[in-house]
Amino acid sequence: MRDRDGFDDDRAPARRRRAPIAVAAVIGAVAIATLTLASCGDRGLQFWRQDAGGGAANACPRPAAFTGAEFNAQETSLRALRRAAFRGDFFAQLELGSRYAALKATDKNIEDPIESSVWLALALANDEGYAPINRVDRGGFGAWRPLSRYDDCRAWERHNVYQRLNRQLSQMTRTEQEAVRDRVIYVLSTQDAKGYRALARLHDSLYGPFGEPQDNREGREAWGNDRNNGGPDHDARALHAATTLFQRNDVDAYLYNYLAVQTGDVGAYVLLKDFERSSPSRSRYAAFVEAKARQWVPPFEFYPNTAPASGVPFSDESRPRGDAYEYALSRMTELPFVHVGRALRYLGVTETVPTRAEALSKRQIETLEAMLGHPMESRLSYLERVRAVQLAAVNGSSEAQLVLAVMYAEGIGVPTDYARAFHWFEEAARQGSPEAKFAMSTYFALGVSGVADQDKAAAVAVRIDSALAGFGPSASRLQAVLAQVSRSQRR
Repeated sequence: MRDRDGFDDDRAPARRRRAPIAVAAVIGAVAIATLTLASCGDRGLQFWRQDAGGGAANACPRPAAFTGAEFNAQETSLRALRRAAFRGDFFAQLELGSRYAALKATDKNIEDPIESSVWLALALANDEGYAPINRVDRGGFGAWRPLSRYDDCRAWERHNVYQRLNRQLSQMTRTEQEAVRDRVIYVLSTQDAKGYRALARLHDSLYGPFGEPQDNREGREAWGNDRNNGGPDHDARALHAATTLFQRNDVDAYLYNYLAVQTGDVGAYVLLKDFERSSPSRSRYAAFVEAKARQWVPPFEFYPNTAPASGVPFSDESRPRGDAYEYALSRMTELPFVHVGRALRYLGVTETVPTRAEALSKRQIETLEAMLGHPMESRLSYLERVRAVQLAAVNGSSEAQLVLAVMYAEGIGVPTDYARAFHWFEEAARQGSPEAKFAMSTYFALGVSGVADQDKAAAVAVRIDSALAGFGPSASRLQAVLAQVSRSQRR
């Protein structure tokens, strides 16, 4: 081949080859620049803008589902999911939210929007759902690199949960929404310091609606507070029911941080001090919050064991945590079994009052276990003895309320908790229990642990009322218990 000068030109093909290479280089540079700009500006979680057909690909993978057409398989799977969800498993909480929403026809018998909303809200409040696993440098030339697949799929899951929770809450009455909120508070209160810290974030205006840090981009995108991703699908105002489930206020945020510290968690103390320093006005609440914390009790004694029509009872899968709980359970042998027997009779499990655990039949034990949503083990565990007393107390037995109050005062079956002891003495006293009235008078006389202020006049009035109600010989025992509590607190 010759060029215009008449020479053989072996370079011509090379020139022609260079042109595509140059074009490719330009395209590549533009692509890289585009990706870099997208990462620095409108990276967005593009996967949730796809059509519905992309949902399966965007969702986080799940292990083989605990599903089954038979009732027993359904009950087994729900119990396994609840056990994991109570311990803070993000994906178990997601699954429970779906199961109770009856997204599958086989779950229609357990459909319950309140219970579904509880677990969806807990999933959103769970830092396992948004804490980055693979952090990357968003600045510089390499910022276009995506986060890990795990980070992205969780963000996609949380975005969908926000939408679903908002729809469900929007269709509820205020009372139903309060039930959702109370159940969330109860479950988190069973998770010790981690749960209380989550509750503090839920009430802290410096965090997102479900406790997401303000600088967590995936969290902001999920609930629609990312200015780079505006539009109706990312408008936080469209999620009003979900984003206002927990009202923000400094007192409650301080309270839950304080309760986290009371568990002995060192990190919680650091966070409390950080909370106090974060705003000039917050440290002023210290004395008020301390007094409020001493009287704080969870919304429920244990998780409500009601059930959807023809469904599986809601089981309380919180388990004793730490040495204090294990020790308290081991002391159940100190409680005469007759008190458990009276609770069982009140609940209709037995017709008479058994005085020994061995007197219970296999059928009677399984009846209680079915009421509690526990596995059928045909053996009455210490925890089930505690639950029997708690269930009878919750359902109105003044005898069980009095017994439960003493259990909390002495740390038998349950860790010592003077606020709960006072609560159950108060409940029993309302029903006319003379023993409970005497206990209340002692609380007022001594001002036990800040739960009740010292008030001699109130103490005398309640004690006289107790005597008129025919208070029996157990007065000296209750007085000794409460006096011991008071002395230990003064020390």
